[in-house]
Amino acid sequence: MAVEGTTGRVTKRRVRTRANLLDAAFAVFAAKGFGRVSIEEVCEAAGYSRGAFYSNFDSLDELFFALYQQRADLIADQVSGALALDGPALDVPEAVDRVTEVLLLDRDWLLVKTDFLVYAARAPEVARTLLEHRARLRRAIAERLSRARGHTELPAVLGDVEGAAHAVVAAYDGVTVQLLLDRDVERARVWLKQLLTALLTDGSDTTV
Repeated sequence: MAVEGTTGRVTKRRVRTRANLLDAAFAVFAAKGFGRVSIEEVCEAAGYSRGAFYSNFDSLDELFFALYQQRADLIADQVSGALALDGPALDVPEAVDRVTEVLLLDRDWLLVKTDFLVYAARAPEVARTLLEHRARLRRAIAERLSRARGHTELPAVLGDVEGAAHAVVAAYDGVTVQLLLDRDVERARVWLKQLLTALLTDGSDTTV
């Protein structure tokens, strides 16, 4: 029993250490840019040693992907939750309203993600992993659109639900690029709503 209790405390401590390292890394990445940050700087910001870092992550790449997974999971859950409120049919304008109200539009995160995207573009193995992470959000969207098939028609130009999911993510990417430049979160939400409504309904305000 004593061993189990100790193991539990160690596990909780490691979880806390990992979370603190992720929080510190996010702040440092946002301030300085990924690629300009060392492991030592992350450790210093978190108040831990290099040993604590390497007991949780093999590299800054691995740490970033843990950060990315957190945000990708959050965004996928936000989108899935907003889209799941309809029945079998999908009221696209209302669903778009819900998605754009809850969707994470964090400029600091976008700065970090953009830095890493440029880095990944020059590193094929990293790019492959990043693409796998991005695919989760598309799958969440495609799954919901697939359940609505037969009840809600999508514009034919999008092809199938996979094509629609790709288009939705592309619209999100475009809006976030603008947000990086003008820093206007509310405008970004309005623009995203307009783009997604036009994209999924041929520009109409009602489902077909």
